[in-house]
Amino acid sequence: MIRFALVLMFLLGLAFQASAQELPAQPPALADRSATGGAQTLEDILKRQRGEKVDNTFRSGATGDPDSAAEMTGQLGTLGGVSDPELWRALRFGSADITVTSGGLPATVLIQDGGMRWLQWREGPVAIYGAFLLAATIAFLVLFYLLRGRIRIDGEKTGQTITRFKAVERFGHWLLAGSFILLGVTGLITLFGRTVIIPLIGHEAFSPIAIASKWIHNNVSWAFMLALVMVFVMWVVHNIPSRIDLKWIAVGGGLFSKGVHPPARKFNFGQKMIFWGVIVLGTSVSASGLSLLFPFELPMFAATFKQLNAFGLPQLVGLGPLPEVLAPHEEMQYAQIWHTIVAFVMMAMIIAHIYIGSVGMEGAYDAMGSGEVELQWAREHHGLWVKEVEEAENGAKASRPDGAVPAE
Repeated sequence: MIRFALVLMFLLGLAFQASAQELPAQPPALADRSATGGAQTLEDILKRQRGEKVDNTFRSGATGDPDSAAEMTGQLGTLGGVSDPELWRALRFGSADITVTSGGLPATVLIQDGGMRWLQWREGPVAIYGAFLLAATIAFLVLFYLLRGRIRIDGEKTGQTITRFKAVERFGHWLLAGSFILLGVTGLITLFGRTVIIPLIGHEAFSPIAIASKWIHNNVSWAFMLALVMVFVMWVVHNIPSRIDLKWIAVGGGLFSKGVHPPARKFNFGQKMIFWGVIVLGTSVSASGLSLLFPFELPMFAATFKQLNAFGLPQLVGLGPLPEVLAPHEEMQYAQIWHTIVAFVMMAMIIAHIYIGSVGMEGAYDAMGSGEVELQWAREHHGLWVKEVEEAENGAKASRPDGAVPAE
């Protein structure tokens, strides 16, 4: 009997489900706002706090008659001024008819709707996932060091050195590296100041730090962009991918195995990835930074969204058409989010680069320290480049009657 009852209940459930599927879909029930006079309810507020979508049409459409709203001068609000909820809703949702004598479209934006959305992204996914990325990168490098140890010079040292980078190359590198470190530190202070630093040291102590960070970030950015151009001009010809890189990739650059040294010219495939990552991401973060410094003169995202819509890319990923008209306030919000995301990716990449160039590999720091590296180190990590240098020196000796090489 029990089995029969269970089977019967199961069949009845299937029948009910099938009949329910055959019924036409019912529109969602409208919220009862009679108790609030058409205003938002407690459930609307709770949904917004839970991060759920709230239908704001009951507010955006309740803007009344703009002409009559403009004539309302007798209603006084709590602060003693003219108060008209319908007018403020029209301003809030961008449907108010505003006439300005100067300033154009930006001057008509009195209430910018996307501010809270930007703040939630900035303090939520961007900050959380960015911090996780940096922490994961550092944790991976610590684990790699514990398992692999420092990459040593395998062969016997010769006691001779070879010039790896000239003074102007080292200057460009350190200008780029130093400015990026300052930008990264001050950017992190700005991003995590309110949520992390202020609870630790208080508002008064953080205030001068925040002011200094903003000044440093805005002004050191010019040094970063100058250095970015310098390293591109000096090294782009050495970072063009070639078939030799395939051999480096096949053995993982020898990073995971002792005694493995794939052939490489002045820059191996790993260094080429760092180079192009810095150039591409550095250009992007510079463009978004300029847009933040000059939002009225250098808007960035409206034109970008227009091109993406023209190619139909948003639809390919399930998005609708992206906005093609943005106020400067919105341009700054999009630029700030993009600026932060790209900066986090660059910081993770540069942390790995710093590790390999310092404690991770014996002899690597000398390349940018003094510019002179141990000859055996150069043969192991950049053997083809060493041959090119030696052949050039031998050719120079052969071209001189006395066999001497002119000093640089």
